[in-house]
Amino acid sequence: MHVTTDANADGPWLIAGLGNPGPEYAMNRHNVGFMVADLLAQRIGGKFKRAAKAQAQVVEGRIGAPGPASRRVILVKPMSYMNVSGGPVTALRDFYKVPTGHIVAVHDELDIDYGALRLKLGGGDNGHNGLKSMTKAMGPDYHRVRFGIGRPPGRMQVADFVLKDFASAERKELDYFVDRAADAVEALIIEGLERAQSTYNS
Repeated sequence: MHVTTDANADGPWLIAGLGNPGPEYAMNRHNVGFMVADLLAQRIGGKFKRAAKAQAQVVEGRIGAPGPASRRVILVKPMSYMNVSGGPVTALRDFYKVPTGHIVAVHDELDIDYGALRLKLGGGDNGHNGLKSMTKAMGPDYHRVRFGIGRPPGRMQVADFVLKDFASAERKELDYFVDRAADAVEALIIEGLERAQSTYNS
């Protein structure tokens, strides 16, 4: 696997899967960031535990093949509710001394077809409350892995749509798409943004 040789190869990465805490939200479209974070935690053999320094759950570990190619990562699930995600993420950024350019937000995205991915660095929040909170707390210069959920049907309100569970037809492919999003996060960290974009952006 290609390894970056620029400054992005140094220091820990903080991966924030965005969502809402509590079983009633677990399968909501808005919680796909939590789903990706949970899968990444499984892959590194860790379990989420309550953070001492923030209202969040964290797992620490390494991504990538053992040796110099691997990267230290801190997986984070803010437990503060989506619209105030920035507080816990910023507290953990400061605690672990992670540069903003080594932060990845994994989140649902309305303006992308279901299951499609887009990776980017910086930009606006596109009305996403989790991103809005993070950007207010730390500025916009963090990475995003945007997981498409599509637009609400008919006249359904956006807030209702994102807080509903994935439809039964969508759930048939959800595991595959979550797995692909986790692959994209790993590629971003190990291979760099441009190579990850060329593989996973759709």
